[in-house]
Amino acid sequence: MNSQQTMLIPVPPLFSFQECLWFLNRNYDDCLHAVGENVVLKAIATPFGDVLFRVSEHGAFLRVDVLEGNSSSDCGDFIAAYVREWFDMDRDLTPFYLHLQRDSRLAYMADDFSGLRLMGISDMFEALCWSIIGQQINLTFAYKLKRRLVERYGRHIEWENQVFHIFPEAEVLANAEVNVLREMQFSQKKAEYVIGVARAFVEGTLSRSLIGALPDFEARQKALVAHKGIGIWTANYVLMKSFRAPEGIPHGDVGLLNALAGHGIIVERSEKDKIAAFFQDYAGWETYITFYLWRSLAMKPLT
Repeated sequence: MNSQQTMLIPVPPLFSFQECLWFLNRNYDDCLHAVGENVVLKAIATPFGDVLFRVSEHGAFLRVDVLEGNSSSDCGDFIAAYVREWFDMDRDLTPFYLHLQRDSRLAYMADDFSGLRLMGISDMFEALCWSIIGQQINLTFAYKLKRRLVERYGRHIEWENQVFHIFPEAEVLANAEVNVLREMQFSQKKAEYVIGVARAFVEGTLSRSLIGALPDFEARQKALVAHKGIGIWTANYVLMKSFRAPEGIPHGDVGLLNALAGHGIIVERSEKDKIAAFFQDYAGWETYITFYLWRSLAMKPLT
């Protein structure tokens, strides 16, 4: 069903759609959204059916156009909430920027990356699978594996001769076969872990609501790592991207360590005390400073 529904979401202070688009693009082949000039298109599963929408800048607003799918007001409300969460639009970054400006090593970030938001992954199952896929391989190869998985097991929406993919549901991946994933170049362990996590979701031993009901970060982390294939790095990444937990530092991440060294915060990667002291200084904003350190690893494209 073609839709004409359009929503306008007021942008908060310290928000840059362009910086967020930069992160979503980064020259990687992400099959779950399409970035164009000043626009991003994404297909998602909603309680009202699959929907394709487009986000663009419109003055002091983000404009969201539903291109395919349910055009009811309830669905529109769901998509608007999804976009606000995706772009972390409900967070006041003022305290973080004030902290950055007091740090001589990182103060430039408040200007150079002004308005960059920590882009989320609201579907915890997707976040888990993605972090498992990305374990111990480079991002380019990780995106290739994700595309193969999504194209085989996910649904899609076709619009104007383009295909927009939706991440597979746990019920589908729970029935995937290890040998098929191996043919896609998944390692034996990764294939087993992805299928195992999917089965945990289907069985109800793992879910967003179960993790969200736990009282604190440590309890959530412990519950996640109890599942095979989910280590501390993966648990923290999911808690950062799906739950916005400030403590969700992906410790040991190579890019993060390189950025810390590049800014003179550490000399050797083994300096755990210095790393701990640095993040303690950014308490409450640990994942945001991680995100900005990742951003610092790439030069901004010339305009």
